[in-house]
Amino acid sequence: MSKVKELYQEKLRTSEEVLNLIHDGDFIVVSIGEPPALLTALSEHRWEFNDVKIAQILSQKKFDYIDPETVDHVRQVSLFFGAATRLGGQQGWIDYIPSCFSEMPSMFRNELLPVDTFFSLASPMDEHGYFSISLGTDYSMAALEKATTIVLEVNPNAPFAYGNNLVHISQVTAIVEDNSPIYEVGLPAIGPVQEAIGGYVADFIKDGSTLQIGLGGIPDAVVMQLTTKHDLGIHTEMFGDGILRLIESGAVTNRKKNYLPNKMVATFALGSKKLYDYMNRNPQLEMHPVDFTNDPYLAGLNDNLITINGTMQVDFLGQCCSESLGCVPYSGTGGQVDFVRAGNRSKGGKSFIVLPSTAKNGQISRIVPTLTPGAVVTTSKNDVNYVVTEYGVAQLRGKSAKQRAQELIAIAHPDFRGELTETAKQMKLL
Repeated sequence: MSKVKELYQEKLRTSEEVLNLIHDGDFIVVSIGEPPALLTALSEHRWEFNDVKIAQILSQKKFDYIDPETVDHVRQVSLFFGAATRLGGQQGWIDYIPSCFSEMPSMFRNELLPVDTFFSLASPMDEHGYFSISLGTDYSMAALEKATTIVLEVNPNAPFAYGNNLVHISQVTAIVEDNSPIYEVGLPAIGPVQEAIGGYVADFIKDGSTLQIGLGGIPDAVVMQLTTKHDLGIHTEMFGDGILRLIESGAVTNRKKNYLPNKMVATFALGSKKLYDYMNRNPQLEMHPVDFTNDPYLAGLNDNLITINGTMQVDFLGQCCSESLGCVPYSGTGGQVDFVRAGNRSKGGKSFIVLPSTAKNGQISRIVPTLTPGAVVTTSKNDVNYVVTEYGVAQLRGKSAKQRAQELIAIAHPDFRGELTETAKQMKLL
């Protein structure tokens, strides 16, 4: 038996045995690649711990430890609220730590955030002793550097991807094996509003452009309208099924990328089994830490970089609230600011903020004179460039406050344009 295989067998544990490595007061960091066996075991034994915190950017499954009755034992600390954690954040029993996605690794390295234990899903070990944590490379490599205890949940369904996402058996404290199907996420529903917005953005995308596609139905609606394009490239945060469809159409070749040509680059993956199978040992794809993929300077080295991200509300100056409903938390900053700035830096690049013109079945305008009191400014007025609704495109950079108000009112829902115009006059913008 080889040395790496011997190490593997020495470090193999059950999920329950791993819990003996966790101590009261520990701070556990979990990658986006959730290890279900480990988190299920921790859930089942959560009453045995005190003041254990679990930090994660995008919880996908609502494990039982996400429980208001047991927060004194195990408490979630969210870096970005999702469906599993949103209610707890709104009710105050889940903590929230704001940060741009690209800066999270430095927060761990500079010990602004503690790391006692690190958990992640991982591919099977290769013959050289390396595992791939491809589904959640994100801040994981930085957390690994600081963690005292490193536990990988090895699953034969997890892809082995290239890039800076490999962990050697010598770095690992314990191994848990599990063969459950990997968590899958389907494509979001796309309706006529999303299609209209997608069409406007698609018109700006030329053959040979490099794409960053954010989460949500509107970014995916853009992707669906790019299948006739040629020689597109991918430098993105999330690798998902929308991008996979674009690849399968033949529109993506990465040949025209001037930064990392012939390579797709991402930091985490979320989608279907088909997507995960596609990732496995695919030489065209590299998964890298988020301080590489989302660094505005590095991403902006791609000429003609097109970035597409959703928001919830935009005011007359162009301030974008993408993470709260007034003062009520909804999601988080994520990588939106990173890629807006990257698109602005890119030669020939464009950054798009996309949103439906209304909310609550047309009762509320998402284009507003000022953000709702308490709303979080995600993308600042100084960074935002293109804003797109189903009624058109507003281009804001280089425009005065008056011009911005005019541009944004023009893409608001017609039912609200009169009211918005009157308010703009009262604000001395028109």
